[in-house]
Amino acid sequence: MATGRPTAATGDGDQVAAVRTGLSAATHVVGVMGFPVAHSLSPLLHNTAFDHLGVDWVSVGFPVRPGRAAAALVGARDLGVHGLSVTMPHKEDVARAVVTRTPAAERLGAVNCVADAQGVWLGDNTDGAGLLAALARGGHFVPAGRRCLVIGAGGAARAVVAALGDAGAAEVVVVNRTAGRAVAAAALAGPAGRVGTADEASGCELVVNATPAGMGDVEGGPSGWPVDPGLLGPGQVVVDLVYHPPVTPWLAAAAERGATTANGLGMLVHQAALQVERWTGHEAPVDAMWAAVTGPGGGAPGWPDGPTG
Repeated sequence: MATGRPTAATGDGDQVAAVRTGLSAATHVVGVMGFPVAHSLSPLLHNTAFDHLGVDWVSVGFPVRPGRAAAALVGARDLGVHGLSVTMPHKEDVARAVVTRTPAAERLGAVNCVADAQGVWLGDNTDGAGLLAALARGGHFVPAGRRCLVIGAGGAARAVVAALGDAGAAEVVVVNRTAGRAVAAAALAGPAGRVGTADEASGCELVVNATPAGMGDVEGGPSGWPVDPGLLGPGQVVVDLVYHPPVTPWLAAAAERGATTANGLGMLVHQAALQVERWTGHEAPVDAMWAAVTGPGGGAPGWPDGPTG
């Protein structure tokens, strides 16, 4: 059994980690591959899960420069690494490099999780499923039969659009400046997907911003926000996938108008939990993972019951 890695969130959001004991040459190694990667919360989430499961696994960071993803996969395989979490800028390169892909990864053309499948790498994408789990657990929101709007058409947005469509959303409206990218993203939701405008947010029950525009200092401040907060209010769930800072100016404005709001931390926690389950075959201790990044009893802003909801 792996023994204590006393790692927790401090009040100001800094992560404090002590040396873990019990590692050996037999320890199963996984890691997060990206560039840069030192800021990633994924090892903290994975290691918290491993400790609570009592398995001899450890997660570390692997800084891999752009263009080197395929070579890194070969090296990791040769070194006996058991799995990888994949972040920017490698998701599409890894999708092309792995031997097999899950249907989700195949459809999105992006991989955020690599697992050993009988000696070859299997690529998966847990981003969209992670958001659905966060919505259900923290926001008590189920997309089936609901109108949803997604701002953006990048990798995270595409994963969200596809997941909402698969979950039975009545409509998934995609808003993006580049028409062609919006059309391609909307198609991932099947018949429910279509291209629309930000003004339609007032008629949607879920609004997800998958761009950096909610920061307020992007695109000239509030004038560049993804959706006018005046269109948002009670009865709506509003999510900004940015989680640093925990509350973007746009998210704060939506909360002031009565919307239920959350950042992207819930999606991060739950996609990491799904990675742990794929690697180890054990159900992930989601409550403990939540507590590791928010402090005991914490949750994403607006979802105070996130860990136990």
